[in-house]
Amino acid sequence: MIRNNLLATLFCISALTAFASDSTAQRDASTRPLETIPALDVARYMGTWYEIAKYPNWFQKKCSGNVKADYSLMNDGRVRVVNRCQTTESTLSEAIGEARQIGASTSPKLEVRFAPAWLSFLPFVWGDYWVVELDDDYQLVAVSEPDRDYLWILSRTPEVDPVSYNTLLTRLRQKGFDLKKLEVTKQD
Repeated sequence: MIRNNLLATLFCISALTAFASDSTAQRDASTRPLETIPALDVARYMGTWYEIAKYPNWFQKKCSGNVKADYSLMNDGRVRVVNRCQTTESTLSEAIGEARQIGASTSPKLEVRFAPAWLSFLPFVWGDYWVVELDDDYQLVAVSEPDRDYLWILSRTPEVDPVSYNTLLTRLRQKGFDLKKLEVTKQD
C-alpha cells in the first residue's frame, strides 16, 4: 500500500513538473519576438481560405460560423481581401479590404486594412497580417501579428486533417501562443 502511494505521489510530482516546465517554456516563447515563415509566395497564397479557429476578437463578434476569406492579386501587386461570415441572425456579412506586403516580394509580413481607401494614408488603419506558419502545400496557415493578440488558423478546405492541425498547434505553442484562447469556427 505504501509503495502504491509512493508511486502515485511520484507520478503526480512528475506530471506537475512536466506541466510547469511546458508552461514556463510557453511563457518564455511568448516574450521572444514572433518569428514568421522564411518566405511567402503571394501568388500561390491567393484564393479561398476557410477559418478553422481564431482568438476571439471584437470585429468578428457578429459571426456565428462559415467564415472564409478570398484573396486575389490586383494589377499593382496589392491584394484584394474579401472576408465573409454567417451572422448570428443567419445573414451574410462581408468586409472588403486590401493587403500590401511589407518589405521584399517574398516577405511573409503584410498589412491589411478594411477602412475606406481614402483613409489609407493613415498608418493606424493598417493592421499587421503576419504568416507565422504555413505548410509546404499552402493548405494550412496560421496568421497573427507581433504581439500575438490575434491568431487565425485557415485552411483551403472547411475541414482539416486532425494530425496536420495538431502538428500546427504544437508549433504555435512553441512560438508562445496560448492555445486555450483558441475558438473553433463552425463550418457547414
